[in-house]
Amino acid sequence: WYQRRVHGGFISPYFVTDAKKQTCEYEDAFVLLHEKKLSTLKPLIPILEKSIQSGRPLIIIAEDIEGEVLSTLILNRLRGSKLVAVKAPGFGDNRKANLQDMAVLTGGKVVQPDVGIKLEEVDLQDLGQVGKITITKDDTVILDGRGDKIEVEDRCDLIKTQADQTESNYERDKLEERLAKLKGGVAVIKVGGSSEVEVSEKKDRVTDALNATRAAVEEGVVPGGGMALLYSSMILKDLEVGNEVQKVGLNILRKALEVPAKTIAANAGLEGAVIVGKLLEQANGDTSTRRGFDAQVEEYVDMFDAGIIDPVKVCRTALADAASVAGLLTTTEAVIVEEPKDEPAAPMGGGGGGMGGMGGMGGMM
Repeated sequence: WYQRRVHGGFISPYFVTDAKKQTCEYEDAFVLLHEKKLSTLKPLIPILEKSIQSGRPLIIIAEDIEGEVLSTLILNRLRGSKLVAVKAPGFGDNRKANLQDMAVLTGGKVVQPDVGIKLEEVDLQDLGQVGKITITKDDTVILDGRGDKIEVEDRCDLIKTQADQTESNYERDKLEERLAKLKGGVAVIKVGGSSEVEVSEKKDRVTDALNATRAAVEEGVVPGGGMALLYSSMILKDLEVGNEVQKVGLNILRKALEVPAKTIAANAGLEGAVIVGKLLEQANGDTSTRRGFDAQVEEYVDMFDAGIIDPVKVCRTALADAASVAGLLTTTEAVIVEEPKDEPAAPMGGGGGGMGGMGGMGGMM
């Protein structure tokens, strides 16, 4: 079984099965792949009736789905049928190739009138099959595509050969993208808990971890706990600037780079300035050192060995965004804030009715 994420989501929100997440999810579904636009209903009726009779969901992926076809699918969906219309990813020849990839992945055929495969003649055995499919307004994630293993490998070899032979960088990028989607897998992370609040909190943690992992894959990792920013401040120590004004800005930046490490130490009940001073002394100008402070156990450790790391992208963008905001504030010369309001203290409830001997408190307020 194979998995794939493709660009292109449901055509209409009426196909949504989970209103909270705004997704459409089905299991053990048929997949109809069509190369052209679907706007005439008559050719679609035979396979539509067969799929509804089978009781299994039908996913229709085509260049576009409009007119009476779309309205009929929406009407049947509102009546309880398991249907969804999805716009095929890509354009032109790239879209055709993507559809062929999905056909191999799901074990189905692409309906191509130009080569004699007509929609009205399609049977259930010509459709692709998936164990699970999740569709949003932007993406479609195919899980457990039931294509033949050998055919998938042959398809991958064909794409790889085409990528090696092409002289166009654009085509090579598209071919490599298709190859990655065809060979790559999709992991499913299931989050559980004893209450909805706990599940929601855990899901947020998992989402943060996934985003951090993606950022780490893109640009790599550095020692965490504010160490990377702290050690980068040593580069600024001997940096020459043009005038005193720039020197002030340089010192502000150098002090700002020390703040994350100081704050983490302070949150652990320690003196941040002492910890930072000792780390800089131990580094002795070596900006590539992996030494750092583990605030949880209050020990100086190798940050990589301790598993305390940060994605380079996170550190870089945080520093760039902070510098951008600071620069904007210094050039605008003014910051507008909402003036705090003096709210009167809320009166004590009850009016004294249930507190014997204190009935006059209401008058004192």
